[in-house]
Amino acid sequence: MDNSLVITGVICRQPDRNESPAGIPHLYLVLEHKSMQLEAGYNRASYLRIHVVVTGELSRQSHNLMQGSVVRVQGFLNRHQTRSGQAKLVLHAQQIEILS
Repeated sequence: MDNSLVITGVICRQPDRNESPAGIPHLYLVLEHKSMQLEAGYNRASYLRIHVVVTGELSRQSHNLMQGSVVRVQGFLNRHQTRSGQAKLVLHAQQIEILS
């Protein structure tokens, strides 16, 4: 089954980095996207914020990402559960392109 998303946006919070107990590096981003989309022949303003998880070697390669960077992220969507039990949709990055 398909599960793929490509989105462009601005990193709107300072990235958070940590390492798993197994030594795998993780980078956590919040990406803000704003655009105009055509829907049923009408322009529609699109705005969202999505959490992005970058793991492993891609996390190491993304060391220069910072708040304000414009990026294009390609990856897959997954459900994460917060400590309080709330579910949220998260983008797991497979490729990141820095646009500015």
